[in-house]
Amino acid sequence: MALMADEEIQARLEDLEGWERSGDSIRKQFKLDDFVGSVEFVKRLVTPAEDMGHHPDLEISWNKVTVSLSTHSQGGLTDADFDLAGKIDALGDEAAR
Repeated sequence: MALMADEEIQARLEDLEGWERSGDSIRKQFKLDDFVGSVEFVKRLVTPAEDMGHHPDLEISWNKVTVSLSTHSQGGLTDADFDLAGKIDALGDEAAR
């Protein structure tokens, strides 16, 4: 999987609400109702991440989950990061309902 150019990264970020670039990764903070909601949200991330063989870095802080994505094996951002970000966004939308 090829690393993405800066211009392509910026264009893809425009299609993802709330995601921002942080060095060689993209990240987003999801706000949930409480700690249990945060842990449940993280549990829902397992299936799409495992299906893709692509695993996010996660930070949990009571009612917030920060998700960071990077293709560590490639040393930066690839299509896989943006594909998984879209799947995670759909899970975040479900959690907000």
